[in-house]
Amino acid sequence: MKKKLLAVVLAVTCAIGMSACSSSNNQQTSDTTDVDAQVIDEFNIAFAPYDASETMLAETEPLKGLLQEKLLEKGYDVKDINLTVGASYEAVGEALSAGTADAGFISGGTYVLYDEDCDVLLTALRAAYSKDSDNPADWNDGTEGKYTDEMSKYYKSIIIAGPSAKGQELAAKVNNGEELTWDDLNSATWSVMSASSASGYIYPSLWLYDNYGKTISDLSNVVQADSYSTSIARLASEQADIMVGFAHMQYKYADQWTSEFGRTEPIWTETNILGVTKGIYNDTICVSKASPIMTDEFKQAFGEAMIEIGETEKGLEIVDKTFSHKGYEWADPSDYDGEREAEKLIVNAE
Repeated sequence: MKKKLLAVVLAVTCAIGMSACSSSNNQQTSDTTDVDAQVIDEFNIAFAPYDASETMLAETEPLKGLLQEKLLEKGYDVKDINLTVGASYEAVGEALSAGTADAGFISGGTYVLYDEDCDVLLTALRAAYSKDSDNPADWNDGTEGKYTDEMSKYYKSIIIAGPSAKGQELAAKVNNGEELTWDDLNSATWSVMSASSASGYIYPSLWLYDNYGKTISDLSNVVQADSYSTSIARLASEQADIMVGFAHMQYKYADQWTSEFGRTEPIWTETNILGVTKGIYNDTICVSKASPIMTDEFKQAFGEAMIEIGETEKGLEIVDKTFSHKGYEWADPSDYDGEREAEKLIVNAE
């Protein structure tokens, strides 16, 4: 029933693990180095399209060797690790459901959508971002956002106005302390991600619902992007007036804004925040229930391996550059109850 209901949401919107080890099991460390390694011929890991696929695959290539080394220490000789980037968030969820992907790096929203077929194993840690106010005007003071030394389990999504005439018109109202109307927002062209993306669809929809009783599906002019880099390129080229994405979007693309996207002024002055969503629990590493290699023992070893990789200088460099992850810790399905409530609200809104 759940999958049918959520399928309706996806169709209408046209866009949105192993159960966590018990507390005692989560603290265990595999001690399998004194026995012959178990051979695993192939381990397939899929990434949600957080960025352009060629960029992600180039950045994560060194992860293969690190993971093979760590798993061997834990008694698993993995001969081949295949890394792929899904065409969409749902494509990775479907791959986990079918068992064609053994593990996946996916958003909390995607995990909840496919939690009948995959289990959440780890949750990502991220550095806390300096701009966190619920008041969008506070973000628009021209200063650069930055990461702090604190770790955070959540992040926020932002509604960003670009340099187009309409984007600047809406930003001026926000910065003058005026309330945006639904007509204001509906008159703009929006670039969004697929409907299972937490920061690129789900939470912006909730923000619209909380403030206007509407969702993204009610907007008149919406285009779906295949990656955030595509979405912000549309903003820079003024093909879109508004885009939605994670809180550090300006920080991530500050250099490309002028070097690749053709703008002459800094992103901090040419873009403005129109809205800030509630906190979103961080991304997951999930494992497929249909995968024949994902035994309880291998899940434990894989989870330990990723936690340890995230604690090394080389491993942290990879996951930080590609996913903005600062490491991992064991997850619990209840961590994502907020996502479940979000999906219920969207279903009810539809």
